[in-house]
Amino acid sequence: MEKSNYMAFLQEARQFIPQERIYTDELRRLAWGTDAGFYRLIPQIVIRSEGEEEISRLLKLAGSHNLPVTFRAAGTSLSGQAISDSILIVAGKHWEGYSISPDHEEITLQPGIIGQRVNELLAPFGRKFAPDPASVKSAMVGGIVMNNASGMNCGTHANSDKVLLSARIVLADGTVLDTGDSVSRAAFEVTHRDFIRRICTLRDEVRADGKLAERIRYKYSIKNVTGLNLLPFVRFDDPFDIIAHLMVGSEGTLAFLSQVTMKTEYDYPCKASAMLYFKTIKEACRAVVAMKKLTGANGEWTVKGAELLDWKSLASVSDPVFLKYKGEICSSTLPGVEPGDETGLTAVLTETKARSTEELRQNIRAIEQCLSAFQTYTPVCFTDKPEEYSKYWAIRSGIFPSVGGTRKPGTTCLIEDVAFHIEDLPEATAELQQLIARHGYEDACIYGHALEGNYHFILNQSFSSEAEVKRYENLMNDVKTLVADKYDGSLKAEHGTGRNMAPFVRHEWGDAAYEVMKAVKNLFDPKGLLNPGVIFNDDPKCHIKNFKPLPLIPLDTQNPAAKVNRCIECGFCEVNCLSCGFTLSSRQRIVLQREIARLRQNGEAPERLALLEKQYRYPGNQTCAGDGLCSMSCPMGINTGDLTHIIRQKELPQGSMGYKAGNFAANHFAGIKSALRPVLGLANLGHSVLGTKAMSCITKGMHNVLGIPLWTPAMPKAYSIKSSQLTIDNDTLRNKNADKDSLANGQLKVVYFPSCINQTMGLPKKSPVEQALASKMIALLQKGGYEVIFPENMEKLCCGTIWESKGMLDIADRKSAELEAALWKASEQGRYPVLCDQSPCLHRMRETIHKMKLYEPAEFIYTFLRNRLVFTPTDRPVAVHITCSMRKMGLADTITALARLCSSKVIIPEEVGCCGFAGDRGFTYPELNAYALRKLRLQIEATGVSIGYSNSRTCEIGLTTNSGIPYVSIVYLVDECTQPATVKLNN
Repeated sequence: MEKSNYMAFLQEARQFIPQERIYTDELRRLAWGTDAGFYRLIPQIVIRSEGEEEISRLLKLAGSHNLPVTFRAAGTSLSGQAISDSILIVAGKHWEGYSISPDHEEITLQPGIIGQRVNELLAPFGRKFAPDPASVKSAMVGGIVMNNASGMNCGTHANSDKVLLSARIVLADGTVLDTGDSVSRAAFEVTHRDFIRRICTLRDEVRADGKLAERIRYKYSIKNVTGLNLLPFVRFDDPFDIIAHLMVGSEGTLAFLSQVTMKTEYDYPCKASAMLYFKTIKEACRAVVAMKKLTGANGEWTVKGAELLDWKSLASVSDPVFLKYKGEICSSTLPGVEPGDETGLTAVLTETKARSTEELRQNIRAIEQCLSAFQTYTPVCFTDKPEEYSKYWAIRSGIFPSVGGTRKPGTTCLIEDVAFHIEDLPEATAELQQLIARHGYEDACIYGHALEGNYHFILNQSFSSEAEVKRYENLMNDVKTLVADKYDGSLKAEHGTGRNMAPFVRHEWGDAAYEVMKAVKNLFDPKGLLNPGVIFNDDPKCHIKNFKPLPLIPLDTQNPAAKVNRCIECGFCEVNCLSCGFTLSSRQRIVLQREIARLRQNGEAPERLALLEKQYRYPGNQTCAGDGLCSMSCPMGINTGDLTHIIRQKELPQGSMGYKAGNFAANHFAGIKSALRPVLGLANLGHSVLGTKAMSCITKGMHNVLGIPLWTPAMPKAYSIKSSQLTIDNDTLRNKNADKDSLANGQLKVVYFPSCINQTMGLPKKSPVEQALASKMIALLQKGGYEVIFPENMEKLCCGTIWESKGMLDIADRKSAELEAALWKASEQGRYPVLCDQSPCLHRMRETIHKMKLYEPAEFIYTFLRNRLVFTPTDRPVAVHITCSMRKMGLADTITALARLCSSKVIIPEEVGCCGFAGDRGFTYPELNAYALRKLRLQIEATGVSIGYSNSRTCEIGLTTNSGIPYVSIVYLVDECTQPATVKLNN
């Protein structure tokens, strides 16, 4: 396309789209040129859309300039359907609206809401979202529907096509049609009469061709997303129903989906799963075929899911049964197994569901009886315990990223997706396994939805030479022959046609069906501007072009940051990345650093390298919270924050002014804290003299102009622990609350290390509590009968988080070592537990100090004080913020349980993860904090909460600023709602 066309488009688009939502810079175009697939195209323009009217105007504008448009939601698609070298329109973070029908059997959704979020919304009503792809925790509804993604428990009976009721779409000419609204339908019949007539003509032509109609029914009796969806022409009479269902699986080639109404699915309350192991893949498939035939008294399938995992899949996740099997065949002989041959072991993760416990038992007995005809390697053992079977399903969901993470450096991870008719499953599966091995893919694995005859196979592929590209091409040609020609299966079952399978659509379907697909495409998109190259592509080799490079970032393999080189850019991390949708996501940071590393290594474009490094600074570095929550949704546990710390370290090399300042602060930490207290006092004085409004206005202006940290009314006053507090009257303590024998034996002592923040920062001017946290913590420990010990030279100590967040990792480790030595001494070599009142600090302490038992307040109270206090819960609603560090330490349930001991109404705000304060970034980049908490205030107001609780002082400052209510430590809530257990005994 002519550059002038894009310039004209931009000029007009900027009249109704704010500049901050239009990206044309080198950095962000590259960042958005990547999705979870193995192709890359760099868009000319990226637009983050906010509403239907914008989409309508953008499509009209693109049409007038003859510019192609591609739509994108979460970017977790795998076949190259969410990338563009033209205009990319993102419909994600601003498209999260929903409504649930009064009977809860229908839900209306915008395309940007994540699938797992839909399940969370429906769970209280005993309903769920029917499609359940492995990416459901990251994929958005728009992508799930437009790819007809189904999943592990979702066969053809409950995929998007079967549960869709109506769709609201924006056509290429900008027209908005709501197929579920009578007024919209009537208007469309007037304005698009010929369009409706053509739909009806196509319907009648398909039905008149008996052979074609029968082929359509047969092809869709199993999972199939190759090409456009033709099933609506034989399922529906109403042209508007046909239009709505044509959207399913269309991958953005026909229209933009702005809203969809779908049936919800009953969520069975009783569930059980078993991991079944077989010695051969054929035997496993025969067992699946047998289980498929099981039905209950009500006619429902007894087995709801059966996921096959071949030996390589099991090996990739270090499955303990596989490791045991491997050891056995090496040291002894198993009947029917060649010595040393580990390649036969196959697992089938099987699930059954029921309305009652008795029905569940009946189901299990029926499955066990069915399986008695087959030889399993281990006994059949079902579990109905969620904490046990959830681990099985987590393994299954993480197969793709886990196998991809084991690939050789520099290779690309590919995932293909096929389906066979169930009766062909045993033979076809074995042949597929042999075919892959024949092409030399020794590390390839097969896994997937065996109950539906649907398999994925993963290839770790290099495209560095023509020979490697040819090998992949030959493989795909043989797969085409096996799947489409021999077994008449589906070359794409649920991952979308994309660019990956576009050359084979006609081959699989035949000329008659393909011509109908083309007729539909020409009707909806006569100019061919919607996602060109996807599904329909005249280039027979488009599937072996535009491969995405995965260059290595040079990192010390011993450094945790080196894990980023295992990233396959699946996007699972983004749901936990607070800056995703604001600046860059964790995945995009890795994408960009890979390209920067490549340019540094080959030296081919120094100007582009310098530009990317410059443009990366704010969105990539300064607005990365480094909180590490991204690692919790990454199957490989990759923490992009570790990479950010390395980048910051390189920007502050030893000898630089910044490093020298950091080192000075570390060596004179007590003095630095003493100097900070007058600054806090001065700010408080200004607040008192000027008032909140004037102080806020002045300091905001100074922040914007001079870049100084932003003051807010939540800013605390200065504080220091009084020397008298450091010498506890233990005799008084013994007399009041404690078990004298316990104290005499030294059993009720705790080393308390108040974080440097809580040693320095007290309460804000308008605080709902009267004592600073350190004082309150001491009082609560005394109330529980504990003698408090403080480490020596406490003013000089720090866990090192401050320096780690700035990239001064060596200084951070030095401070951690100093703290460890002081705590080791104070705890009498680990005899007593250690308590730190700040959860982020405690998290770092646990990462660097391993020879003592370390606690933050919630876990310490719940573990040691719960039975020494009498809780009298309040009926006042309270909000609880679970910090990133609590989530990473696995303590989210602990702080929630503690809060529920104190209040009958505990509110955990939804879709609020990391608060974005990130140490001091809430002061220096408050916009990050505001974006992270954008969904908090409305929930607080709706629930009538007047105070919130957490366990991180800096997080509480940001939460107070952005919620409209004060947040304080959970310690205050516990103290308010408890009295010593001895008081109860005396009464």
